[in-house]
Amino acid sequence: MKFETGNNASIITHHGVTPKIHQSAFLCEGVKIIGDVEIGENVSVWYNTVIRGDVNYIRIGDNSNIQDMCMLHVTNKIWPLIIEKNVSLAHSVSVHGCVLKEGCLIGIGAAVLDGAEVGEYALVGAGAVVREGFKVPPRTLVAGVPAKIIRELTDKEIERVSSTPYNYIKYVKEYREEYENYLNSIEK
Repeated sequence: MKFETGNNASIITHHGVTPKIHQSAFLCEGVKIIGDVEIGENVSVWYNTVIRGDVNYIRIGDNSNIQDMCMLHVTNKIWPLIIEKNVSLAHSVSVHGCVLKEGCLIGIGAAVLDGAEVGEYALVGAGAVVREGFKVPPRTLVAGVPAKIIRELTDKEIERVSSTPYNYIKYVKEYREEYENYLNSIEK
């Protein structure tokens, strides 16, 4: 029997720089975190994600969630990766040298490229490609290849985007409780 403890990532020093990770972060098995990376409070990083701060820096803000099989990278001495607080990266997202503003959600399989910026509480549709240098306005939906502005989000959609990080904080709590319950059961 095996449980996810949230302490299973490979933390790799590169060029003398070791990632700085808040003690509350939840890092699943298969995750690789390399180099100049800082991860904030209550961040969760799910199975088989790679966060590679080897040639520039990566910052991930509080309460953000990086779901299974995401790829986070930077451009050598040009574009760092900045993920503000309460951001959600859905499964298999690739983000490269961009800025993701507070509360945005990047949909399953989407890519956000160098120099792009996704605005506060914006939604990037599944499979979209946000091209280099493109600015996604706050509270809008973009979709397509290349991504185009579709429309402003409704209040209900913004509520859904805003609630995703807190759903993931709840999932982390459930994983940790399951493991703690198991430990308590074997101590009896």
